Amino acid sequence: MAVIVGVHGIGKYNYYLEAGKSATGAAEAMRRKWDRYLHTGLGGEPRAYFAEIAYFSHLLNDGDGEYDPAAPRRAMELQAQQILVDWARQIGVGEHVTGALKSFTGWLLQRLDGRSAAFAKLFAPEVAAYLTDQARREKSRQAVAECIRKNRPKVVIAHSLGSVVAYEALWANPDLEVDLLMTLGSPLGMRNVIFERLLPAPVNGRGERPKGVKRWVNIADKDDIAAIPPALAASFTGVDVEQLVNLDWIDFHTAAKYLGCPALDPHLRPFLA
Repeated sequence: MAVIVGVHGIGKYNYYLEAGKSATGAAEAMRRKWDRYLHTGLGGEPRAYFAEIAYFSHLLNDGDGEYDPAAPRRAMELQAQQILVDWARQIGVGEHVTGALKSFTGWLLQRLDGRSAAFAKLFAPEVAAYLTDQARREKSRQAVAECIRKNRPKVVIAHSLGSVVAYEALWANPDLEVDLLMTLGSPLGMRNVIFERLLPAPVNGRGERPKGVKRWVNIADKDDIAAIPPALAASFTGVDVEQLVNLDWIDFHTAAKYLGCPALDPHLRPFLA
C-alpha cells in the first residue's frame, strides 16, 4: 500500500496544461512519473509508491493556451526580479552587476547556459509568486495540506520549492502528522531569498521542524544551485539526517535524479516492507 505523498517543485505548470487544465490530471501524471523515478533508486518489482502528488503549480501561474517558456521572464515584476537578484547573490554573481534590475535579469539568464538557464527562467517567477502573493501562498499551502490530510501518509517527500510549501503547510496545520519528512534539493535555508520570509518566521536565526513531523531527512546535491546552502541543520532545529550527494554535474536538481538516488533507500525502506 502506498504510504508516501510527494510535493513537487518548480516548473510543473506544463502538466496542468497537458491535462486539459486539470490539477487532478496533472497530479496523476506526475504520480506515475515519480513512481518510476523512485523505483530506479529502490529497485525490486515496480509498484505504486506514491499515494498522490500534491499539485499546486497552477496556483502560481497565470495564462491560457500553450506554455511559453519565455513568458516567465517577460512577466517578471519588480518583486520577482528582486527574488532573482537575491538568489544570484547566493551563487556569487550579484556583485558583478549594476543598473536596473530588469537589465540584470536579462544578463543573468543569458550568462547561465544549458539547464541552468532554463532553471533560472522558471525559478524566480514561481518562488516570487509564492513568497510575495499571500493569496497564492495560502492556496498552495492549502492544496498541500488537503492532500496530506486526505491520504494520511507516513512519509512526505518534498522537492525544491515543494519543500518550502510543505514546511509551511505542516506548520499551519498542526493536526497533520507524518513519520518522515524528506526534503530534496531544498532552498529552505537560502538567506535573503526564502529563509527570512518563511512562515512561521525563524526565531533568533533558526527555524524548527514542524511539530507534527517525527523525523526530518534532508538530501541535497552539493552543487545544486537551488539548495543554497545544501545543509539545513545550521539553520533549522530538528533536522535528524543531513546527506550531501553528487547526482550529476549538469542535471543536479531534477526530481528524477533525486528520487533515483540510492541515498533515499535506507530512510524509505522501513516504510515499504
